[in-house]
Amino acid sequence: MQASNDILPATGPAIILVEPQLGENIGMVARAMANFGLSELRLVNPRDGWPSEKARAAASRADHVIDAARVYDDLASAVADLNFVFATTARARDNFKPVRGPVEAGRALRARQRSGQRTGILFGRERFGLYNDEVGLANEIVTFPVDPAFSSLNIAQAALLMSYEWMKSGLEDETKTNFSSPDMMPATKEQLHGLFAYLEGALEARGYFRPAAKKPKMVDNLRAVLTRAGFAEPELKVLRGIISSLDRFSPAMPRGDGSPGDDPRRLPAAARAAKTTDKDQA
Repeated sequence: MQASNDILPATGPAIILVEPQLGENIGMVARAMANFGLSELRLVNPRDGWPSEKARAAASRADHVIDAARVYDDLASAVADLNFVFATTARARDNFKPVRGPVEAGRALRARQRSGQRTGILFGRERFGLYNDEVGLANEIVTFPVDPAFSSLNIAQAALLMSYEWMKSGLEDETKTNFSSPDMMPATKEQLHGLFAYLEGALEARGYFRPAAKKPKMVDNLRAVLTRAGFAEPELKVLRGIISSLDRFSPAMPRGDGSPGDDPRRLPAAARAAKTTDKDQA
């Protein structure tokens, strides 16, 4: 199949797979590309032909990448319209080409794209990668900092890493995420002290502070644990609800078995302690 003469806009580097063997791998590359905003997929002599339903299934709805994929008879034709090309490889080559890591390569591709250049990244065969003469058609080499004892990457994994570095290089803040945790107001000291008092009362009623001489240190430790986290107001409400439920109900009298009412067995421990104190004073 011959390549189309249509030229796509330079929205990102073209991903070029040289003689990929499995349609499933092509589909997973397409999925990785779509995850990080790339859409131009070029295939050089795919072993099982094209189009491929296995590739479409593995692409997991990245149909726009699959539908726009172009097939070439040789690598020279696949890179003919590009201004700059990286070749991915896991082993050293006997040539004079500059070698970059993925972070630096992603930034270099972004800079060239912003200047209007068309770029591409070569990925080799699943079994043995790129031949030396194929690497020779690239401008530079990109290699990944993998364990030398196990350096082989699946082409979809390699494409994912480079696609990620491409997207990250275009962020104003490389640590920015698509969503964040809820913005909650930190609890006031009054709210936190109220939780302390409530919890200490419940623990006191259950004889937690034993021996009595160690109670001040145990209280200090308890407060240290609860203040370290820096709770927000909604979180304190959750904790109070948990303590209240444990305080009011037990396996013998579970929630749903009537209302706690004034049954002393169902009153919160802190309230029972207070009632006992009132009776003693009377």
